Amino acid sequence: MADLPLLDTDQLKALAAAHDGQPCPACAAVRAPGWEAMPSSLDRERLRPVGTLRRPEVDDPTLEEYHPAGTRAWAPDAPIAPGFFPYNRCEVWQCVQCARPFLRYTEYGGYYVEERVRELRAAAIVQVPLP
Repeated sequence: MADLPLLDTDQLKALAAAHDGQPCPACAAVRAPGWEAMPSSLDRERLRPVGTLRRPEVDDPTLEEYHPAGTRAWAPDAPIAPGFFPYNRCEVWQCVQCARPFLRYTEYGGYYVEERVRELRAAAIVQVPLP
């Protein structure tokens, strides 16, 4: 997916604002205001990649998180700060039917790999200086 365009904060907000927030039958399995494991019931062919938040010139993006209000990384109220972890390692996808946007991140644990997904909501997106 190296050919995906790098999206900035304004582009993310535009993608999120362009969708009315109602899931269609193709993507209704995803209820992820915060990071969740990708539902096994979701047909991944129903999502298409539209961009990335991973800067190509950065070999090892920071693991620093952005939580000025004391949120946790996986919480629904955590801000979406593109320069910070885990967003700086995400791709942006849309439902092929209704264009509902999602962030996708693959977590690599010691003994597992887990694909995670979070709805892209304009109100959660923040623009802050890169760490």
